[in-house]
Amino acid sequence: MTNMVSRLEEVYAALLEEVGEDPEREGLLKTPHRAAEALRFITSGYKQNLEEVVNGAIFNEDSDNMVIVRDIEFFSMCEHHLFPFFGYANIAYIPNGKIIGLSKLARITDMFARRLQVQERLTVQIADAVQEVLQPLGVGVVIEAKHMCMMARGVEKQCSDMVSSHVLGAFREDRATRAEFMNLLGKNRRE
Repeated sequence: MTNMVSRLEEVYAALLEEVGEDPEREGLLKTPHRAAEALRFITSGYKQNLEEVVNGAIFNEDSDNMVIVRDIEFFSMCEHHLFPFFGYANIAYIPNGKIIGLSKLARITDMFARRLQVQERLTVQIADAVQEVLQPLGVGVVIEAKHMCMMARGVEKQCSDMVSSHVLGAFREDRATRAEFMNLLGKNRRE
């Protein structure tokens, strides 16, 4: 772990020099260390796996009613520009005799978000993980995010959001189920 941090610190010091800064300047003395620690945190999802994240929090429950967790905040790092993207994940599933601890859906989201990502893959990974651990009748995931690579460079569009979705099982096969999910996502939304 120490070698990784010191190597990252060297990379960040070199980066500061490359952009014309002096890494020995008072305000930047600890920047390589802080930046290395931040990157380790932002990419900590690589060190996690689904089994550890879920930690056995699967419970038998005789329910087949749709469960939705809306507005799970997340942040991630675009693998194309190493700029952040951030927003909300919305996860729904229809139990098939098993439910999952509520916080585990947020932890699954974070595990995949804390990797270099693209939003499209993140959406699929979350849905596939819920499918894998629960084997529900259906899974739906909708992610809404702002991308700094679009906001702060290139076209510089600060008000643009990206929305991605991935549906499995009943959400894919039954239009009414998918419509109910999308309708419930729109109810009483944050402003």
